[in-house]
Amino acid sequence: MNIGAHVRGGGKLVPSLQAGVEIGATSLQVFTQSPRMWKPSQYAPEVLAAYREAQAAHPTITDTFCHATYLINLASPDRELYERSVACLTSNLSVGRGMASSGVVLHVGSHMGAGFETVIKQIAEALERALDTADRAPDGVADCPILIENAAGTGGTVGRSLEEIEALIGACGDDERLGLCIDTQHLWASGVDYSSVAGTKKLIKQIDDRIGIGRLRCLHLNDSKIELGGNRDRHANIGEGTIGSKGLAPLVGHPKIRDLPLLLEVPGSGDGPRAEDVAQARKVVTAGVKLYGATKSAARATVTTKPAPKAPATKKRAATATKSAPTKPAATKPAKKPATKK
Repeated sequence: MNIGAHVRGGGKLVPSLQAGVEIGATSLQVFTQSPRMWKPSQYAPEVLAAYREAQAAHPTITDTFCHATYLINLASPDRELYERSVACLTSNLSVGRGMASSGVVLHVGSHMGAGFETVIKQIAEALERALDTADRAPDGVADCPILIENAAGTGGTVGRSLEEIEALIGACGDDERLGLCIDTQHLWASGVDYSSVAGTKKLIKQIDDRIGIGRLRCLHLNDSKIELGGNRDRHANIGEGTIGSKGLAPLVGHPKIRDLPLLLEVPGSGDGPRAEDVAQARKVVTAGVKLYGATKSAARATVTTKPAPKAPATKKRAATATKSAPTKPAATKPAKKPATKK
């Protein structure tokens, strides 16, 4: 298993590795700038290089993810806000690529009541602009994808269902540089009950059928202060919310989930994840693995060495096609995919 945590990155970034080690995390998530300010942090090339080298050489931290700024709203009807959002995402992605991050996690934003269908095109254009104009990854470094995070469903938030995320990726021509981050609290708040083995198996099938399980690169592992279907983003420490340890176990113990980076975004005692939160998460994953009668992954209770580099995520259906297609179709002919497919 790979239990990670959101930690403070700091101006030099490298200290975040030690912050993760101190609480027993084996993967990290950081903000590369203030999550609630537009001004981007400027990192000298040597700072980014130092982080790449430290991460590559680290004996226990396997992955670093970056979380994009909360202010970003790619669905905004306000053109000025939209352009600032694209520029901010582009900056966050440039830093992520420079760090050799495993992904930049993104809250897409809110259509402010305009309706999802009306904003698909402008969101797709924003995603493609950021992917194409951000600084390229250094030579020899794997590209950093944008990972669309599912939303809790408040107001007009975009990405509140797998159908919406599928439609966004489809509007970008199934661009391989787009992936998925599932937040367990947001999923619960949006009405998805995965608290049983049957419920989890149904969810995994939906992810694979709609988006492709290969695009799922990490999970945000959180309990919920909100009831099932409450449509609000309120995280709780593992075992202290309405999902509970038993409710989380079937999902995080599933064979296609258990070895992904599971990133804690819990409040802890007020300053974020603690060592005891990491330890509790490990217990939940171990209990979940037992639900499936598996022993192979349970034996790897602690990650001590880095896995081999992962191949770029591709959509399952694309991988089985008999004819190859361009990675990105012309901008005027986005792939059409219904957002309400069952």
